[in-house]
Amino acid sequence: MIRLKVLLGASLLNIVPSVLASDLSLSIDKLFSTKVTQDSPGCNIGVIKDHALIHKAGYGLANLELEVPLDGTQVHRMASVSKQFTAMAVLLLAEEGKIDLDADIHTYLKDLREYEEKVTIRAMLGHVSGMGDYDLIAGSYEGEKSEGSIDLKSVAGGDFRLGNEDYLTISEFYDVVKTVPLALKPNQKFQYSNLAYFLLSMLVEQVSGKTLREYADQNIFKPLDMRNTFFSDDPVEIVKNRAMGYTQNDSGKYINDMTNLFWVGDGGLHTNLEDLLKWDQNFYFPKVGKAPNEIISLMNLANSSHKAGNKLYANGQFVGKVMGQEAYSHSGGWLGTSTYYVRFPEKKLSVAIMCNDAGIDIADLAQETLALYFNQE
Repeated sequence: MIRLKVLLGASLLNIVPSVLASDLSLSIDKLFSTKVTQDSPGCNIGVIKDHALIHKAGYGLANLELEVPLDGTQVHRMASVSKQFTAMAVLLLAEEGKIDLDADIHTYLKDLREYEEKVTIRAMLGHVSGMGDYDLIAGSYEGEKSEGSIDLKSVAGGDFRLGNEDYLTISEFYDVVKTVPLALKPNQKFQYSNLAYFLLSMLVEQVSGKTLREYADQNIFKPLDMRNTFFSDDPVEIVKNRAMGYTQNDSGKYINDMTNLFWVGDGGLHTNLEDLLKWDQNFYFPKVGKAPNEIISLMNLANSSHKAGNKLYANGQFVGKVMGQEAYSHSGGWLGTSTYYVRFPEKKLSVAIMCNDAGIDIADLAQETLALYFNQE
């Protein structure tokens, strides 16, 4: 196990007593010693308090073949935590006057099938568009086909398999998704839709003339000096300092678990803890956009009044109580990755957990980690 010790400046020590940070780090070390072994994949974890990392650590291995340890610096695929970055790109385009959030998506993506209902960009951002999920395009997704699904096949025959067996380019995937019907009428209820967020990446490309990767880099990541952050839309590119992804097979042995599907929007963001700190700081000291404070206010505003359980949804963020405190949160899970990022604005506290083991129960792990902070606060 390796833990990267974080140097705390004098100003931070006045806000967060060194004994608190030290005790918290020891408690997190102890927790992860029960979750991760030195020769297994594991997690990088960062705790941000008053705009600085008070704990940055890695547990387990970033690469099992080379026995490279996780040390808090690795770049991770963030899965659905990516959605808030996609949403920010869309809001920036609205600020530029290039899109209207309340316009029908067909205004910009004219080759989408006719839905016979108005589907707005705002509804897509808030998962109330009526669009379905991957079960509408792949019969193998969660075991069975949904009503209204299309009959997408693998080149080897049988249902198309989402993961690392079958392959589609971004343009090929768009050709599929634009033919998918709505799952239900818009603005009826919250229904999580990865397909909607993929289409938002196509919206960015259509109206800006740049891919989501290019647009986000120019308008979000460079202004925030996020040098290790990008939307990975290339399945064969070299990613320096990458945490490789793993899962366990039926016999409990770890195997490689990396996707070969590289469309973006619903996922695809790669980042590390230091860069996520800069993203986190932008919620308190906004820099992105022509009117940064207004953009952040809009980013934190729920897209609709429909709830997912007891939470609202605001541009890639679930809004509601976490550990009894008001928070903005999102988890992510995909091949070889489990992630979680939560902000508690009133406490100026955030926690990010980036794991390269698809089998880790990220919800459980996040709750146990947060309890360590709140129990000693």
